[in-house]
Amino acid sequence: MNKSKITIVILLVAVVTVSAISWFQNQEPVQDENKITLETEPVTPLPEKIETPVANKPENEEKPIAKLVSTKTVEKKKTVEDKIYDYKPIPSFLEKSIEWLAEAQFGNGGWGAGQGSAQQIRDPKAVQTDPATTAFSAMALLRSGNTLKKGTYSKNIQKATEFLLLAVENAKEEDMTITNLRSTQPQNKLGQNIDVSITLQFLAKILPEAKHDKKLENRINAAMDKCIDKLEGAQMADGSWNTAGWAPVLNSAMANNALEYSNAVGREVKKEILDKSQGYQAGNYDDESGGISSGKAAGVQLYAYSATQRATAQDALEVEEYIKIRTAEPKPDDAPPPPVMSVEEIPDEEVTYEYLKDSFSEVKARKLAKSYTANKAATKSLQNDAVLSGFGNNGGEEYLSYAMTSESLVASGDEKGWDEWHTKMQNRLAAVQNPNGSWSGHHCITSPVFCTAAVVMTLTADRDAELLTANAK
Repeated sequence: MNKSKITIVILLVAVVTVSAISWFQNQEPVQDENKITLETEPVTPLPEKIETPVANKPENEEKPIAKLVSTKTVEKKKTVEDKIYDYKPIPSFLEKSIEWLAEAQFGNGGWGAGQGSAQQIRDPKAVQTDPATTAFSAMALLRSGNTLKKGTYSKNIQKATEFLLLAVENAKEEDMTITNLRSTQPQNKLGQNIDVSITLQFLAKILPEAKHDKKLENRINAAMDKCIDKLEGAQMADGSWNTAGWAPVLNSAMANNALEYSNAVGREVKKEILDKSQGYQAGNYDDESGGISSGKAAGVQLYAYSATQRATAQDALEVEEYIKIRTAEPKPDDAPPPPVMSVEEIPDEEVTYEYLKDSFSEVKARKLAKSYTANKAATKSLQNDAVLSGFGNNGGEEYLSYAMTSESLVASGDEKGWDEWHTKMQNRLAAVQNPNGSWSGHHCITSPVFCTAAVVMTLTADRDAELLTANAK
């Protein structure tokens, strides 16, 4: 009897032990499954230069030099090295515009501006898709807060990326462009290889988002290098890209932008090509008259001034940073350093080669002095409403010029100028918006797609502050 009891007890213990082991084993797959779920939905990594979020910084840490504004005018802050960039909120009247632009995209991922011979067509779906307009529209959606993975219009950006990569990959190495289309509105008015320039700009902006996808990253890098080769090979002896456009100075400015962006994200760009490009735009400034030549801008001062301003913006920022350092240096006899001076406190005429030569090589000092003077002259002229009227009424070239001036002010670190310009542009552009949320041109580039993308770019330039200032760091 005692043996039977002992046997029963042993059996009960064995059953309980086996049950317990089985229960614990059954729990582990649930935990592993949860981990896998989290790992398959990674957060898209931020650009490598972004450091500790503002909210996590110690309270006693010294504030960066960027202007602090109330939360009513700031949508988000982003720490990049020693800067805090304050993003202006997207104006409410642009929300309808961004939605309209997204809906204008074709199923193949492209957008189109239409032919130069069919400027009367305003239906965004009654034209052929082209790389320049596709890249320009996709950049507008990027600036509106969308990425490859996040945002209301992330799918639109994914489709546009594939459209543009295929366009570049299918292009012949020996061709200077990336499309078989000819005489599109952007090509006729800006230049025949404008598709390469704007596509390269878009690819440079999307590249940091592809870090998590090696295959996509490799495709973008290869496409960028192919576009860079095409632009470098097409540059003219004077540093321009004047290829049969109505206002080729704008084409040259867009090519310059593309190479600057490419350089900023780590692709190889020949320094002599970029220097010649920037020198060409700065060279349009006449030291004696203080004016900027509009001969290659269809005689329109707006195009010439905005192109020169944009191409000299990064040099202007480098000079401004140098001024701050120089004016803050301790003086002899242990005298206390003077306060950091703003650029406005240094007369423009004093920032000459003589002012810079002790800190830079002769070549660079002369280049910086020329660029700085040209940039300030252009910026001042663009405050004139008569200059802003451009051709006399708004076309895509006017809207593009406004977008380049927005980028110039951000790229040169002119916070006051950007604030004033942004307010002025909001009022000016809201007054001529179409009822459906778009904008149309009244001459040359009449495409509502191109014009609407340019307006969005004009009012969101500060969201590209890191990229726009990268080469001056």
